[in-house]
Amino acid sequence: MKNLTAFLAQNAKKINNVKYVASNRFTNPETGEPMEWEICCITAAENAAIRKSCMRTIQVPGRRGQYTQDYDANSYLAKIAVRCTVFPNLNDAELQQSYGAMGAEQLITTMLTPAEFEDYTAKVMETNGFQNGDEMVEDAKN
Repeated sequence: MKNLTAFLAQNAKKINNVKYVASNRFTNPETGEPMEWEICCITAAENAAIRKSCMRTIQVPGRRGQYTQDYDANSYLAKIAVRCTVFPNLNDAELQQSYGAMGAEQLITTMLTPAEFEDYTAKVMETNGFQNGDEMVEDAKN
């Protein structure tokens, strides 16, 4: 007899948040140590919704009435990074204002250098169970 109790939500093992130093430029004022960012895992449904929000319908050039789907990989990476970031609070108005950023996605891409952002999104993808975050980031870009 097959036992389904292992699949009940209360019996599923919790996925722990991951701490990660996204940049050595942000240091604890008391210790001088780099500040750790906290990353959480999301559900497949949340990931799908984020991915879908990065799709847009565009008209095929020279083809009246014909449309195609376009996927904005950079937007996806920024949105997934923001959604999975527990700390720092990227929705904090004071933090956004200090960078002159309007919204969390603009903030994270303004706070981090291009290399830091790429490394951070790779860590976010790895935290969410993708085998190799670097491959996932490359796939998202292409």
